[in-house]
Amino acid sequence: MPEFNQIAWTESGTIRILDQTRLPGEETYRELSQPADMGEAIRTLRVRGAPLIGVAAAMGVALAARREGGKAGGLDQVLEACELLQRTRPTAVNLAWAIARMRKVARSVAAGDGLHTALVAEANAIREEDRAMCRRIGEAGLALIPDGAVVHTHCNAGALCCSGIGTALAPVYLAHQAGRRVSVIADETRPLMQGSRLTAWELGRAGISCTVIADNMAASRLRRGGITCVIVGADRIAANGDVANKIGTYGVALAAREHGVPFYVAAPTSTFDFNSADGSRIPIEERGAEEIRAIGGQAIAPAGAAVWNPAFDVTPAELVAGYITDRGLKGRDELKVLRTEDGGSSEFRVPSN
Repeated sequence: MPEFNQIAWTESGTIRILDQTRLPGEETYRELSQPADMGEAIRTLRVRGAPLIGVAAAMGVALAARREGGKAGGLDQVLEACELLQRTRPTAVNLAWAIARMRKVARSVAAGDGLHTALVAEANAIREEDRAMCRRIGEAGLALIPDGAVVHTHCNAGALCCSGIGTALAPVYLAHQAGRRVSVIADETRPLMQGSRLTAWELGRAGISCTVIADNMAASRLRRGGITCVIVGADRIAANGDVANKIGTYGVALAAREHGVPFYVAAPTSTFDFNSADGSRIPIEERGAEEIRAIGGQAIAPAGAAVWNPAFDVTPAELVAGYITDRGLKGRDELKVLRTEDGGSSEFRVPSN
């Protein structure tokens, strides 16, 4: 099973992160002491993946109340940190979900040392919940991975994007642990290469066979046959089952349907946003032109070339064969159960400020 120390508290109360922008060439760690440091790390994808940025943002909020130089931050500083961190990436609902929990705790606790202790405890609870949800996602999807399975995936939805064993790759890891032969086809995932840089790196460390393909090869590889299923992660899932995930996911889903390959989405229940009726309501982050114009600092397009760089696309629910969640494998018609099975609670809604 993968073991990465991608985010952790230090003895001094700061946060140590694995800088994912340096992989696979360097395994470099950074120490963060301020909420603004965490904001920069999330924006620049040093920390990435919907579940992990929720955990990271929660830990970053706690930094605002940390005692430094003999003085501890108060409620105003914590609420400012909540606003700063919530603005970093708009599409991943886990971030807003985690910030809402931290904001609620902050408002219920008196300022001072007690505030910092309560915020650290809540951030740790979010991290442990994420770890447990990853395991349950893996168990829910394990039946989809028979011996000899070949799983096609897009972007990185493994241990690097979570506190646990991942979302899309969680069933793969559990199948491998169970002794089943399983291999993965990983789209490189332009423009930031999360598939080739990250998915291939972590699977290689786990001893799981992984073949990297360029994004424009995905349809041809699915047509060639031999793919058991496609499993991807998600940054936000609307009430009707539409899925926002890394740009390029929609094209893979279309090709999978054309070639009769089931397309699954793996995500914890915290990724479901029942405030958004459908995918058209999901905000799509647009990133800087430099990510398209250059690779590794080497220009691949003229400096003046116009660029469109959405970080995510939306896959319609009708293309999804099922949702692998920490509450089991769900069909589209079962999603409403996630909304009401706890007596109509709003557990999976992203609260307003």
